[in-house]
Amino acid sequence: MKALVLSGGSGTRLRPISYAMPKQLVPIAGKPVLEYVLENIRDLDIKEVGIIVGDWAQEIIEAIGDGSRFGLRLTYIHQEQPLGIAHCVRLAREYLGDDDFVLYLGDIMLDGDLTAHAREFAESRPAARIIVRQVPDPRAFGVIELDAAGQVLSLAEKPGEPRSDLAAIGVYFFTSEVHRAVDAIAPSARGELEITDAVQWLLEHGSRVEAGRFTDYWRDTGRAEDVLECNRRMLGRLAPRVSGEVGPDSELVGTVVIEEGARVTRSRIVGPTVIGAGTVVEDSQIGPYASVGPRCTVRSSRLSDSIVLDDASILAVTGLHGSLIGRGASVTPGARGEECHRLVVGDHVQIEIAA
Repeated sequence: MKALVLSGGSGTRLRPISYAMPKQLVPIAGKPVLEYVLENIRDLDIKEVGIIVGDWAQEIIEAIGDGSRFGLRLTYIHQEQPLGIAHCVRLAREYLGDDDFVLYLGDIMLDGDLTAHAREFAESRPAARIIVRQVPDPRAFGVIELDAAGQVLSLAEKPGEPRSDLAAIGVYFFTSEVHRAVDAIAPSARGELEITDAVQWLLEHGSRVEAGRFTDYWRDTGRAEDVLECNRRMLGRLAPRVSGEVGPDSELVGTVVIEEGARVTRSRIVGPTVIGAGTVVEDSQIGPYASVGPRCTVRSSRLSDSIVLDDASILAVTGLHGSLIGRGASVTPGARGEECHRLVVGDHVQIEIAA
């Protein structure tokens, strides 16, 4: 079995962060979303992975490399325009050949086991097995309708009036039958080749389609609030580690990771929290649930429930909470206040906080 990972798309809901970087490389607990995806695929004992890339191809290739550090062999496949998930399958036809494969969206976070789903697919070999879960509002997803026996009846992409609350979460297992369906469907009203249309075509032409329910942790990382929620979850999975320098006048509380070259002086770090390599923290309190990237500077500040990306600086800000700070950004207090909640700052932006 091979894997096909989708890492194109523009990430419009994650702007301004996604103006300057692909959403698949946004760090969760100090590690890009795409790395979690590849690790989950490796856990399925898959070695060959094709990655669909778009405008951010070079950035993704530089960050992920050839896959050897994950025990994988990666092949990058370029998509000129984001024309739908089924279009990605069409682009990858030569790479996939006649092999079974798992299709995995590169911007979702799963903290759970997919091996049982992979095993059931390999044993029963339906044309498709869709991983689904119940969601409060399925209108933003591909929606799957099941009969009383749990068999798939129909699929619809982002329906205005969903016929069930079961959503496709972004993981699909396919045999080579799907290529016949992808070749047969036409673009949808929004101009994309929808994978739900391809699976519906399989159903209508007598192929067997299964749905597997995923009950562990899952999030779409398309919005800043989702990224921060994932960060809280994955920080809770860390083991404490101190590779950097922590001064005698500093305190570490709970699960804290201090990466190599980081320096913490006269500060209190409350876990779960990660301080990235080469970062300087002085006279500050960081955490809980904070992820500070490499080469950052935090001075005379209080920071919690936030993600700070590489090379950013937080200076004399006494209450930064629930925020996402871009690479090279600078946050300082304004004339009328020093506290801020729910701040999202793009790369290399200088911002003064005003109450």
